[in-house]
Amino acid sequence: MNEFSQIPGGGDGGGDESSGAFADVMPHNIEAEQQLLGAILTNNDVYERVSQIVKAEHFYEPVHSRIYGHAEKRISKNALASPVTLKAFMEDDEGLKELGGPQYLARLAGAAISSFAARDYAQLIYEMHQRRELIRLGGEITGRAQTFTTEEPPTEQIVAAEQALYKLAETGKSSTGFQSFLQAVTDAVSVANAAYKRDGGLAGVSTGLTDMDKKLGGLHRSDLLILAGRPSMGKTSLATNIAFNIAKAYKRGKLEDGSEGAVNGGVVGFFSLEMSAEQLAARILSEASEVPSEQIRRGDMTEGEFRRFVDAAQALESCPLFIDDTPALPIAQLAARARRLKRQHGLDALFVDYLQLVRGTAENRVNEIAEISMGLKAIAKELDIPVVALSQLSRQVESRDDKRPQLSDLRESGSIEQDADVVMFVFREEYYAEREKPSDDKLDEMAEWQERMERLHGKAEVIIGKQRHGPIGTVELSFEGRFTRFGNLVQPWQQQGGEGY
Repeated sequence: MNEFSQIPGGGDGGGDESSGAFADVMPHNIEAEQQLLGAILTNNDVYERVSQIVKAEHFYEPVHSRIYGHAEKRISKNALASPVTLKAFMEDDEGLKELGGPQYLARLAGAAISSFAARDYAQLIYEMHQRRELIRLGGEITGRAQTFTTEEPPTEQIVAAEQALYKLAETGKSSTGFQSFLQAVTDAVSVANAAYKRDGGLAGVSTGLTDMDKKLGGLHRSDLLILAGRPSMGKTSLATNIAFNIAKAYKRGKLEDGSEGAVNGGVVGFFSLEMSAEQLAARILSEASEVPSEQIRRGDMTEGEFRRFVDAAQALESCPLFIDDTPALPIAQLAARARRLKRQHGLDALFVDYLQLVRGTAENRVNEIAEISMGLKAIAKELDIPVVALSQLSRQVESRDDKRPQLSDLRESGSIEQDADVVMFVFREEYYAEREKPSDDKLDEMAEWQERMERLHGKAEVIIGKQRHGPIGTVELSFEGRFTRFGNLVQPWQQQGGEGY
């Protein structure tokens, strides 16, 4: 033990538990903190090796937390962090005065044994911090469990505890508070930089549909996107197409911040509350193998089609697409399962088919939908992923001459429209035109109808009715009903002498 390892008080990064018996039993290692700080002040290159492991708030001794914070700011600006340069920033620090003043900084640097073990020290400091957080969290859970209230039944306490544990495992903190504007700006610049370097300039995850990506900039993290439509418009097909495109493009590698993650595509979670997992898989296989979905259901395939079907199934075995087809899932359970999936396999995008089939706790239907839409937005922010939720539209669309949906057509629309970052509507005019076929004896009307059907055949529209980060408008897509597949629509000017997309 070195000459200054016994520091009275202490506490997590300047926390309020710096005295009393409770603070004395909290796990900590002052010597490791001193060794790491000494190594950094002696050789600033050490900071680069440990910055991904340990943050200022992970230090037990508040003075050490402030020393690390000042060193971090200077090194990130390519300025020297040494006992001499930090002295100017910490001369008035009352905690440092108790430890001997600026001379303590020099003693830290002088007592550093070796920078070789810096990562080990950093890992030890982080683990001690996590143990302290677990003890605090355990105390909170125990206290809440011992308090009998009707407002918070045990099931809600379990969900809250799981949420706090997830946050601790992911971020190293069981709760988050205010962050500095500097940190927020840094994060925004990192996102923009990643988009600038990525092919196509997308800030979010690519949908695999070029025109949609141009309009949305991809699926952005922490966004709630609502994909709505009347029955038979193809909203489930579009959702499965996008989910499949993301999972198919998945490539893992090193991210900008040095951590491991998806550099392309992503791991996808799909809550299918209406269709079974087998039915959903059949749709995806129909698209991949180009065998009509009704033939797959009946088993009515030629030898060549069956071979394509089997080959597609084998190719997709390793596709990181996870399906949960539990019906009538409560929103709290849905959130818990999403957290678990992210912990076990990673999670880059989440799909919910569809919003009105999720269960809430409110007795009033409008309040229940509000609870569900708020819960989905909370999942997007907590897990830092895009959440795409499908939604039904009210029947009032059918009573209008122009069947194109609008925001007011959303069922229980107030809360959904308010919580969503993006609201999109799937619309196929061909579906309505088919049902307006005139009788065979009306030759002029029949000729006009056939011309209209030719113009509309195989086309779909995605109408963006709301977008917080970009423009609204319409995206035209191709639609092959036999394979339940949406694709990029080749425009007339792209057909001559070019491949289009």
